[in-house]
Amino acid sequence: MRKKFNLLSDGLIYLTLLLIVLFIALPFSYILFSSFASNAEYYARGFFIFPQKWTINAYGYLMMNENFMHSYRNTFVLTVCGTAISLAFTLLMAYGLSKRWLRGRRFLNILVLFTMIFHGGMIPTYLVVRELELLDSYWAIYLTGAIFPFLLIIMRSFFASFPMELEEAARIDGCGELRLLLRIVLPLSVPSVVTIALMYAVAHWNNYFQAILYLNNAAKWPIQSFLRQFLLDSDTGMLRSVGGYEYGPPVKMAAVVVTALPLVLCYPFLQKYFNQGMMIGSVKG
Repeated sequence: MRKKFNLLSDGLIYLTLLLIVLFIALPFSYILFSSFASNAEYYARGFFIFPQKWTINAYGYLMMNENFMHSYRNTFVLTVCGTAISLAFTLLMAYGLSKRWLRGRRFLNILVLFTMIFHGGMIPTYLVVRELELLDSYWAIYLTGAIFPFLLIIMRSFFASFPMELEEAARIDGCGELRLLLRIVLPLSVPSVVTIALMYAVAHWNNYFQAILYLNNAAKWPIQSFLRQFLLDSDTGMLRSVGGYEYGPPVKMAAVVVTALPLVLCYPFLQKYFNQGMMIGSVKG
């Protein structure tokens, strides 16, 4: 009876997981395969999974659309530079706050925790950015999202669990704090660093509200801000043809696919670091 009960419970678990996967995969499949359909088939069939006639008209339209490709390049610049800045600030601050001999360490940690609970608000932050003359500049996005307190606490907890004997041996050999961080601590912290970098990269890639708020020039918008405007515009507000490719609902589907594609391709290669890094930061912290 116990064996039958275990088999039944396992079957229910697998069935539930299968239903969840189907529930999640169905919308993604519809978006992906609809992007390869023609406008006529999309309007004629309504909901479908596989198109009867495959075409790359939607992707051709996007590749020929200068505004879309320009915003795509903007996103890569924002993601790479923003992730590098955020990672540098987070690692340096986390390493400093992990040292028990640092004066005022407790007070600074309380301030970091305070920012997780309370935020200055959109309007005060905007006024600060305006007074610093950072409007219509990427620095407004880099600096306002430079450090995520939650990720800072994860890295601080990991650095605090680093073996003191190894650090003391390096100091005896004449290694300074910055050299100790760059040459010894960081190479041994690759999983945690990659995890933090991945989280920052996803946040910068998906950022659209700050771009709309701080960037007045639409030519500087990242792909997410452009995609929002692209999906909200009516068909009559878009160009009917670009380079011989026609605009239509499949173009919107293709825009969603192309926007999500880089993160979808990168995550499988970084998943092992992501899982390992989160376990290190949570258990040892």
